[in-house]
Formats: sequence, structure tokens, C-alpha cells
Amino acid sequence: MSQFPTRAAFSPLQTAVVVSPETGSAGAFIFMDVLAAVGRIWQHLHDETPTPHFAPRLLSLDGKPYRDPHGLQIVPHGALADMPDPDIVVIPELGILPDDPIPESMGPIAEWIRDAHDRGAMVASICSGTLLLSETGLLDGHEATSHWGFCDTIARRHPEIRIRKDRMLVPAGEGHRLITTGGFSSWNDLLLYLIGRLVSPEEARRIAKVFLLDWHVEGQLPFAALNAGRKHDDQIVSDAQLWAADQYREPNPVACMVAQSGLTERSFHRRFKKATGQSPLEYVQTLRIEEAKQALETTDTSFDEIAEDVGYSEPSAFRHLFRRLVGVTPSAYRRRYQRNMAA
Repeated sequence: MSQFPTRAAFSPLQTAVVVSPETGSAGAFIFMDVLAAVGRIWQHLHDETPTPHFAPRLLSLDGKPYRDPHGLQIVPHGALADMPDPDIVVIPELGILPDDPIPESMGPIAEWIRDAHDRGAMVASICSGTLLLSETGLLDGHEATSHWGFCDTIARRHPEIRIRKDRMLVPAGEGHRLITTGGFSSWNDLLLYLIGRLVSPEEARRIAKVFLLDWHVEGQLPFAALNAGRKHDDQIVSDAQLWAADQYREPNPVACMVAQSGLTERSFHRRFKKATGQSPLEYVQTLRIEEAKQALETTDTSFDEIAEDVGYSEPSAFRHLFRRLVGVTPSAYRRRYQRNMAA
């Protein structure tokens, strides 16, 4: 029998925060703290009657204590079986590398998540938690996002999922009961979304004020490194990448890469795309964008000069490319990171 009481009318939403030894504890506990405060903390501060709206519980497969990726001992509230019919399932970030395989021990967890969703639960993942959610098959045929460093991995493993690297939060599926989010701090976007949707927009505004939360309205592209360094064993492509790392300012670097490879243009483009996931032109563009971002973060050089330094004779064309790939204008990008440095 479940250790949790049967939900009555107007009782808090039963929320399972799913954890394992691979789970990052910070996101899990932040999420639980804020959810538990909904309907309570603002009311306490204003001498109003508190009304809790969520009952978050930390649940693992067997409910036993475990060590998280940093060696801290975590004691869950119970096992997944103790909450067979949650209203909400939350999958926090995982402390694994993008190309690491999903541990076999997560198979039963994925099955429990899938079953909970089939029984009506809303399922949400934070950051790299989308790796686990993607293993359930629930995201097949839908849009989803994850931390920008994990998006390419998920897209390769699950081509049925339409990955949106630019988005910070993506609701999907019937009734929008599947929600995926971007990088780690997107937990605050997910919290405000859930509170606004399941409680009220006013309560979401209150929680935002109490915890000083804000939306990532520009998505996660302004934070993303565009060239994630995909691993491969194609030596010809590796040589081309090494050459491009120093010579991308050349007027026609792709033609030079083709010539040095000794391959036909078509063969080179096909091999490069297969090895890196990008066309040679896209690869050169990301190198130029990353160099421009570094200059915007650390210098006062004008953008026109930066564009010329990275190989563009037409600053307006590079400005358009920057806005498309980074999600914000060069001036907005500079303000964001130089403000952070000043602070």
C-alpha cells in the first residue's frame, strides 16, 4: 500500500521528483523547495492563510539512501512504487556526460515514468534529464529540448524527436503533459510555468518575487557554445578542423579545406557532415561566431571591426548571421556578458 494518502478534493498535487545515483542533487532540491513554498511563503509574509498546492517527494527506484555524483548521501522519501499515481513527475538533471550511455539501472525508472504518464501524470524534465525522458519513448514524434550540450546526442539517439536547441521550455504531447527544458537554470522557467498553469498566474508572479526568479525570455542560444566538439575518427576531417581552427579568417576557407583533403568537393562535404554533424560552411560559421562572442565579452572593439577580424567584409551579413545563430543582437550579447563581468 502506498505510504502517501489518497488525494482528496483540493489537496496538494502529488509530485514525484525522480532521483538516482546519477541525479544532480542541486536541481532536485531547489525544485522541491520552491514547489513546497507555493501557496505558503507569500501568505506567511503577508499574514494570510497558507494553502499548499504541491506535495513534492524525492523518490528513487528502491527508496534506499544513495551517493550522488559528488559523494553526498541522499535519503529519498521513498520508492517509486510508493507513489503509483502521481499528478506530476519531475526528472532533474543527470550528472553524466553527453555521450555516456544511459545506465541499464535506469530502464525500470523509464518504465515507471512511462506508466505514470499513461495513467495521466504530467512529466517534465530539467536540463540533461531529457536524456532519461527520451528513453521512455514518450517524446517520439514531438518537439523537445535539453541543455544545449546534450541536444545533438539526443537527436542522434532518437531521430524521431524534433530537438529545439534554441528553446528554454517546450510543452508537447496530448494536453501538453510532456515538458522539457534547457540548461540547468531552466528549472526556474519550469517552476513558473507549472505554477502559472496549475495554480494561477498570480501565484507564479508571487513566487517569482519571493525567490527573485525571472524567465529566460531569449531562450538558451545566448548561452550556448555552437561547436560542441562532436567526437569522430575521420582523420581527413580532423585535419581539416585543425586547419580551420587557425585559418577560418581566409576569404574562402571551405575551398581550401576541400583542396587540402584531396577529395572531391561532394565527397568532402559528405564526410565532413557525417563526422561533425555540420556542413563545412556551418562549421566555419560557428568558429567565427565563437570568436566574435569572445571579443564581445572581453573587449570594447566595435562589431564592424570584429566582423572584419573573423573574416567578414560585410558586417551587416555577419550581424544577421549572429542574430540567427545566437538568438540576440551583438549589442545585446555584449551588454549581457559585460554586465555580468562588471558585477
